[in-house]
Amino acid sequence: MDLRTDLVGAWRVRQAHFPSEITFYYPNRTVAISLTGAHCALNCAHCGGHYLAGMQPVEIAAEQATTGKGTAARAKSCLISGGCDHDGRVPVRAKLEAVKKLRPGRRFNWHVGLIGQDDMEAIAPYVDAISFDFVGDDATIREVYGLDRPAADYAETYRALVSRFSVVPHVTIGLRGGEIAGEPVALRMLRELGLQSLVFIVFTPTPGTRYADRRAPDLPRVAELLVEAREMFPDKPLIMGCMRPGGSYRVELDCLAVKAGLNGIVNPAPAAVLLARQFGLEVLRGEECCVL
Repeated sequence: MDLRTDLVGAWRVRQAHFPSEITFYYPNRTVAISLTGAHCALNCAHCGGHYLAGMQPVEIAAEQATTGKGTAARAKSCLISGGCDHDGRVPVRAKLEAVKKLRPGRRFNWHVGLIGQDDMEAIAPYVDAISFDFVGDDATIREVYGLDRPAADYAETYRALVSRFSVVPHVTIGLRGGEIAGEPVALRMLRELGLQSLVFIVFTPTPGTRYADRRAPDLPRVAELLVEAREMFPDKPLIMGCMRPGGSYRVELDCLAVKAGLNGIVNPAPAAVLLARQFGLEVLRGEECCVL
């Protein structure tokens, strides 16, 4: 496989289906909210609750919105997330009264996990978008999440969500400890199910987790997957999301994302911004979560 040639092909696909512009998102107007604090029953291998700890507890955010003081009070939108229960569901109804206090004047993007119809019904009045982590490999689900649920359950939940909400699937490249396993299958499943846009995030080795000693996925293989997605979804926006490694890895990754024809990057490396301009792209700026 000649990566350079494949990147050129992906860029031509982008040129044929999109205007010459790219959006760089700096989501300082979106506040990340956790419904469960730092707790997650799954203690997933790649996260271990680490990223939940950096979110605003919903009770505090609701108080800020009520008093008009604090980060949540200034936010234009909220990412409503939280840890999962033992079935892989975020308990979206547990703190719904607090969520309601945040709602006036703000848009909501939800992370919900494998929720059922009753939960969907309960949150429906407060949903502007759903971000759904889509996994295409049974073994990865067992190893990373500790769930005895097949990839077919993710497809079923996604199908149910799409029937009533604006849903943006998220695919984590290298989710299985840096190994690319079910991601190509996930892309093929999503092609059959249909999508409006797609967000990629990239596995990041995180201290204190079971995958702390793993490596981020091989960059050429990541680029190959981005090329595959651009060709598989020629007219659908593809975005590199906020969760990905930093340092020199991010610089190279973000430049590869531009070359592969992605439509947006969250908090891009300056080198990628420069490259986009060199490619003749008009740079647009977003100040909220990339799915909003």
